[in-house]
Amino acid sequence: MEITSAAFWVALGEIITTNILLSGDNAVVIALAARALPAEKQRKAVAIGAGAAIVMRVALTVVAVQLMQLPWLKLVGGALLLYIGVSLLVPEEAADESSIEAKSSMFAAIRTILIADLVMSLDNVIAVAAAAKGNNTLLVIGLLISIPLVIWGSTLLLRVIERYPLIVWAGAALLGYIAGEIVFDDPAIVDWSAAQAHAIGISDGAFHQLAGVLGAILVILAGKFLIARHQRREAGA
Repeated sequence: MEITSAAFWVALGEIITTNILLSGDNAVVIALAARALPAEKQRKAVAIGAGAAIVMRVALTVVAVQLMQLPWLKLVGGALLLYIGVSLLVPEEAADESSIEAKSSMFAAIRTILIADLVMSLDNVIAVAAAAKGNNTLLVIGLLISIPLVIWGSTLLLRVIERYPLIVWAGAALLGYIAGEIVFDDPAIVDWSAAQAHAIGISDGAFHQLAGVLGAILVILAGKFLIARHQRREAGA
């Protein structure tokens, strides 16, 4: 995938968008972990912790990109992305701030930031690895752009999402689209996928795009169904 191609820039946009949408909780944890420090140490703890988290995230995602080349793993990754997309629309109750311990030393705050980012990054890693389509250059560029935006713009990001909830739905649909694409690109079924595309008279690329659209629709419909069911339960309670 050449940097001058439209596919490169589309994939880069997917990486940045998915990482920003899925990293809001990580940014909140970073802020909470450092909240007990003096202002100057807060900035240092966030900068050092965020820098180390970026390196760790890139390393984890590079490994995930390589694993995605093995048979059946794209099928598993696609299923997880569909689940993540629906979960984005029907979030769990927000964690109480008191459940995240504020650290009074910079080292302890940095350690908390790294542990929290590691634990909470599975969804990010899967989504970004899928969007990168095996291109490590694209992967690193996308993460280097998006992670600092999340870390230093988390407050603004949360306000924008609260004001325009349609952004969350668009992001969930994007995850469903990526899931649909990668499922039919799995080495275990890629020949079958090509045969199906030929049978209905379209190219492999068009077939993957169609699968992506179906994945996006599936996430939106599942999200609407679960929200409606939750609302009915609350009304009956």
